[in-house]
Amino acid sequence: MKNHEFYYEWLGILIFFIILFSGFIVNYQSEYALKTQGKEPAYKVYALELPDTLNFATEKVPLTSPDLRERLDRELLVNTYWQSNMMLMLKRANKYFPTIEKILAEEGVPSDLKYISVIESGLVNAISPSGAKGFWQIMRATGREYGLEVNGNVDERYHLEFSTRVAAKYLKKAKEKFGSWTLAVASYNMGVTGIQRNLNTQQVDSYFDLKLNVETSRYVFRVLAVKEIIENPIKYGYVFNQSDLYDQVPLRLHGLDTAIPNLTSFAKRMGINYKILTIHNPWLLQNHLNNKSRKYYEIAIPDVGHY
Repeated sequence: MKNHEFYYEWLGILIFFIILFSGFIVNYQSEYALKTQGKEPAYKVYALELPDTLNFATEKVPLTSPDLRERLDRELLVNTYWQSNMMLMLKRANKYFPTIEKILAEEGVPSDLKYISVIESGLVNAISPSGAKGFWQIMRATGREYGLEVNGNVDERYHLEFSTRVAAKYLKKAKEKFGSWTLAVASYNMGVTGIQRNLNTQQVDSYFDLKLNVETSRYVFRVLAVKEIIENPIKYGYVFNQSDLYDQVPLRLHGLDTAIPNLTSFAKRMGINYKILTIHNPWLLQNHLNNKSRKYYEIAIPDVGHY
């Protein structure tokens, strides 16, 4: 009998704690649901208000079609809410855009084309799986076609000024063919032949009327989204001081038409080290410069006091 009483006592205590614990779980879940689904969520992600008008290289972007608005919205959302990446783009743009803008102006093409380099490489000397290289992701054959030196010792696809001129010439030629900067930009991704084939097949004359593969369908809108955010950072929540942005180090150019047997020794004579030399001359691939042809090169050397 006592054993039965003891058993029922402990059973009662166990049931009490089960009920107490269950109540805690229910209250916790209710509180969590209120925070995440009620009027005051713990973390807020806002929908973006699309711009009423958008222009690219003086061309008006049509935003009346639901399809086009959704495609722009997608790229604005992706780039706005990838905050760390976009903040890096803003910082790097301050460093590299002045050089790019200057060259684009000299080549007679719109400044808006600079945003292609952001999409292509993130403003770094990237290498793609297909072998495209540099800020503008130029293929070996295209680089050589437009006069760049590309070999195991020197690769001018990594030269910001030279590669920007190649991109500008390519885009200008595409614009002359298609009559539209947006089609020219699309051809930078798909190729001139690919864009022309789709225009002929679908019997339209605008990028915005073309049905293309996923990558090229997104490509121009990615460029448009990056342009919109970089030109209006506060609107999209990016707050910084000018001092937070990256600056280009002042450089002087050292010209020569001879080989350099050892770039480490050359760098030391210039008052820097090999690492700093390659930061500002990434087109120099090895620790020496071949030059049997006596080609004239200009090597960028940072001004004294910046390292």
